[in-house]
Amino acid sequence: MACPIRPFRRQRNPPLLTAQKLSVFRGDRLVLSGIGFSLAPGSALLLRGANGAGKSSLLRALAGLTPLAAGELLWAGMPALADREAHAARIGWLGHQDGVKPALTVAEQAPPAALAALGLEKFAPLPARFLSAGQRRRLALARLAAAARPLWLLDEPATGLDAESVARLLALCAAQRARGGMVIASTHTPLALPGAEALEL
Repeated sequence: MACPIRPFRRQRNPPLLTAQKLSVFRGDRLVLSGIGFSLAPGSALLLRGANGAGKSSLLRALAGLTPLAAGELLWAGMPALADREAHAARIGWLGHQDGVKPALTVAEQAPPAALAALGLEKFAPLPARFLSAGQRRRLALARLAAAARPLWLLDEPATGLDAESVARLLALCAAQRARGGMVIASTHTPLALPGAEALEL
């Protein structure tokens, strides 16, 4: 399945993203402590755990949306969060909220190739408010793919998707990794990302 992601330069040497002894608060409660992992271009990491385990909190911290309580996040060996604007430009984010703009048409929110990759081309002229929840999720994925960011942070990305749409999601993730991008996804259900590491929270 075609994917509209522009290629990234594949790096074969040290891991591009490294987390060292991260601790994360949610509100005034410490939910994670001592988290560490590393990702090289083309790799994937699955965050697993029960509801409330801190999966979403960790993703938000990795995106720079909430501060780290302790530890360090490195990009190519340098502090990733020292320049928040530069770090934001690396991130493709998919949270629980789809971020779709109801008043805009589907075509106004993602290019044709991205819509085709998610099976949304026939909805292109419709305002997004007429889409179902699953279709809005697919539009959010199309926007993610079109943005061509090297690091995807996906919070329960399969939520609201049928089996065919999950297959499209997995194809997008495979294309992202084949081009040297990285994927970190939280999930409480099986998500078939071949060769992905798993972090139990």
